[in-house]
Amino acid sequence: MTKRANGEGNVRPKPSGHWEARYYGSDGRQHSITLPTQRAAIEALRAAHEASAARLPVPDRTLTVSGWLDEWLATYVRPRLKPHTVASYEDTCDLYIRPAIGRIHLAKLGPLDIERMLVSLAARGSLSSTTIRYAYGVLRIALNRAVKVGKAARNVALLVDSPKKAKYDLQPFTIEEVGAFQSAIAGHDFEALFLTALGTGLRQGELLALTWDDIDLDAGVLTVRHTLDRNSRALAEPKTERSRRVVRLPLQVVAALLRHRSRQDAQRAAARVWSTTGFVFASSVGGPIDAGRVTKSLHAVLGRAGMRQQRFHDLRHAYATLQLERGADIFHVSRALGHTTIGTTADVYGHFTQTMAEEMADRMSGILDASETRKKMSELPALYGAAIAS
Repeated sequence: MTKRANGEGNVRPKPSGHWEARYYGSDGRQHSITLPTQRAAIEALRAAHEASAARLPVPDRTLTVSGWLDEWLATYVRPRLKPHTVASYEDTCDLYIRPAIGRIHLAKLGPLDIERMLVSLAARGSLSSTTIRYAYGVLRIALNRAVKVGKAARNVALLVDSPKKAKYDLQPFTIEEVGAFQSAIAGHDFEALFLTALGTGLRQGELLALTWDDIDLDAGVLTVRHTLDRNSRALAEPKTERSRRVVRLPLQVVAALLRHRSRQDAQRAAARVWSTTGFVFASSVGGPIDAGRVTKSLHAVLGRAGMRQQRFHDLRHAYATLQLERGADIFHVSRALGHTTIGTTADVYGHFTQTMAEEMADRMSGILDASETRKKMSELPALYGAAIAS
């Protein structure tokens, strides 16, 4: 048993084998916390003293993790975040967090509970490391808010190592594959969509949100103003403020969009019903296109052409990688992609492709050749003098 001075509280064993920490909260009343180990009880007592010294409210011992998630979603998530993010947080709470730790009282939640949750998620076998990492991140955010408003004494998620981030091995199209891809999509319903994705590096949601008001084909530019929410298919704010940008279009993309607009005009004239939303890439009645349908079409095109499969997002990776391979400044590539910081671009594309490695070796060969030439030239006067003397 650990004894402390009067008023400091104490930690003592219980007949059940657990340990109880007693302390006086900011309300002047005595409170207790029961935990499995002495070490955990001592740590909880320390956190309780810090909260009391900061005049934080005493955590509600009857509030469960699930109860707090309800309050957090209703008070801090739904009123402030984008619908897509809200839906993602809600699904994560319902599918992964509540089933594992929802019934545990928030004040009693410990690092071991969270570690068990992560282990159980990994044991399912059907969840990617990205999904598990995301579930941990959502829980950490929720607990951080609980600490700020006095619902919890500490964020125990911070005491648990974050699941390792999955590394996706980028293998975007090579320059040779770009030519084969252009041939494969020629005449396809989504030819202009696929070519615009490859030629601009826009995100799928940004492409599907484009209206004809966003594109000036005479000037050869488009403006990213919205993104299309994957679930509701409604226009939403771009991912970040940097995502609002003006993008210069390659000539081939302009030509494809002109052909696409002509076909769409004919389709609209023949349709009995047509939406007035003005989407560039529209359904058979002018409405927004389902993102899943676009991705399936891409896979089908690649399959018929005998090309290796790519995610739709890999067209964006191909744009960035090919630009960097040909000497584009990473700052300009970052701006074109709509990244918030150049660090994001460097983190994603800070890898060497075979082309980059070969170009660097060629440049070094030129440097070495130039150095050797200058050395020989510097030796010419001495050699000339020696020849005269002989």
